[in-house]
Amino acid sequence: MKKIKCIIVDDEPLSRELLESHIERIPFLELVKSCADAFDAIDILQTDTIELLITDIQMPRINGLELIKSLSNPPFLIFATAYSNYAIEGYDLNAVDFLLKPISFERFLKAINKAKKDIDQKRGETAAAAAPVSQSQQALQPQHLFVKDGHKLSKILFEDILYIEGMKDYIKIVTKQKNVVTYMRMKSIEEVLPETQFVRIHKSYIIHLPAIKSVVGNSIELVNNESIIISKQHKQMLIDRLNVAGKV
Repeated sequence: MKKIKCIIVDDEPLSRELLESHIERIPFLELVKSCADAFDAIDILQTDTIELLITDIQMPRINGLELIKSLSNPPFLIFATAYSNYAIEGYDLNAVDFLLKPISFERFLKAINKAKKDIDQKRGETAAAAAPVSQSQQALQPQHLFVKDGHKLSKILFEDILYIEGMKDYIKIVTKQKNVVTYMRMKSIEEVLPETQFVRIHKSYIIHLPAIKSVVGNSIELVNNESIIISKQHKQMLIDRLNVAGKV
């Protein structure tokens, strides 16, 4: 579960300590910072991705309402204050909840659960909105690369590649039709290969996922019947990328 990053803003030390203790009891919350001043909070909000702001209202220099109004893209908001007369203005700022001090853990948890529901919904909408863009970008990605092959540039389709082997300053690209040895580092070729199709299984080998016929112990059998060793540090990465049914 991805934790919800939050910050506290309250000039009263005892109030901050109480809120901190409440947050420690909730496993899906991550307290990034507990701020005694709104200016400290602004610095955090500008440098980190904060999804939830828990703030007092009556504070010196800048109060909680002014803090929220100063933000161009404020996070989800819970007010924690001793002054109920601010409630209407607080809700006008789309606060998730308005807590009156002293705040019990049960009341705090109720507010947090409301915030979590809203944050989960926003995360889902963001992911859904990003998916079509990602798919369209993937469709526009080249399906081949050109590499120097002797005195010419050879076009190699990604779908034809079985694997790539690193040989110091050179690489060998093994395809269904031929092998091409070219002057290039493994890191350089890895950067131009589509991540969805290729995976590194060893410091010296990159495999085209569709070319895998089976995985036996610490080796891969390819469709051309070659076997290649998987390094221990790369095996879990490979398993994660394969569409494995059941437990491994």
